[in-house]
Amino acid sequence: MKIAIIHDWLVTNAGAEKVLRNIIDLYPDADIFSLVDFLSVEDRKEVVNGKSIKTSFIQNLPFAKSIFRNYLPLFPKAIESFDLSEYDLIISSSWAVAKGVKTNDKQTHICYCHTPIRYAWDLYDEYTSNLKQPKKFLVEKTLEYMRKWDIKTLDRVDCFIANSKFVAERIKRIYGRESTVIYPPVDVDKFSLNTQKENFYLTASRLVPYKKVKLIVEAFSQMSDKKLVVIGDGEQYKDIEAIAKSCPNIQVLGFCDDKILSDRMQKAKAFVYAAVEDFGIVPIEAMACGTPVIALDEGGTAETVVNGINGVHFKHQTQKDIIDAIKEFETLNLNPNNIRDSMLKYTKFKEDFKAYVDEKIFI
Repeated sequence: MKIAIIHDWLVTNAGAEKVLRNIIDLYPDADIFSLVDFLSVEDRKEVVNGKSIKTSFIQNLPFAKSIFRNYLPLFPKAIESFDLSEYDLIISSSWAVAKGVKTNDKQTHICYCHTPIRYAWDLYDEYTSNLKQPKKFLVEKTLEYMRKWDIKTLDRVDCFIANSKFVAERIKRIYGRESTVIYPPVDVDKFSLNTQKENFYLTASRLVPYKKVKLIVEAFSQMSDKKLVVIGDGEQYKDIEAIAKSCPNIQVLGFCDDKILSDRMQKAKAFVYAAVEDFGIVPIEAMACGTPVIALDEGGTAETVVNGINGVHFKHQTQKDIIDAIKEFETLNLNPNNIRDSMLKYTKFKEDFKAYVDEKIFI
């Protein structure tokens, strides 16, 4: 059986790429396709095990490495340019256009959907509301085109897998399709349990608006007796650093390697997370260290964080809700061993994914 694996784009080693690597491990002889491939040598070894990638024409467009996202209007044409007619099974890892690859009736196409295109659907208003003309007009027309294409290509997917119940509900609402939830892989064994916590809170993320790290920092600026450590880099780094300069209780470390991040995760009294995530791997990694998570009761963390068992929820993305959640957390005595044990169910990705594919192939 010939297998093709198609991934939207390869530029970094993040959560979607961990899913891809696990799928490649299951099907090592599969050919891999992606719109572009700009992985570093180190990430290439980690993500695709050094395998060669078949890329689209976007790979060779001017300045593609730095501005490939600007070619968004060409993504549908680029993904449709792949000729996969010789393959029996197509597995797409999709959060944008990979699900729209051309297929035929003799093939089985299983889409692992990280999310429908967020900036064309749920985050449309957020992406367009602050734009000025004429850019606003161009972006709106592009995203309208992406939505129409996204719906038009639905029948190219035989089966959807969602990475969380939250995404499964989104697939149902936007696409009108059912899906099976298989949570992304988390290497729990990579993170060591630590039962001796130190007196600081931790947040770690890319410092971009939707991650709401600035909101967490602003909340801790109102709690001078509680220490917060911030790990991450991004467009809001300077804004966050400016707040921290007037708050001795807030320490901004910037980008840190996995060793430092893991060390802080193990030692933190709690990990604070305010983003609406499709799944959210970083909070899982914190809980794998036995560290409780204080998170928004929406998206992936509404599923993975169980109030009073491995963390505390807050309802709204406000300073007050975060402050109240911190106060509630400090009245609890959560067991690090139980917190880690609650994460073991996220170690079964390969087993569950292969069983699902086998069932669909051999029905």
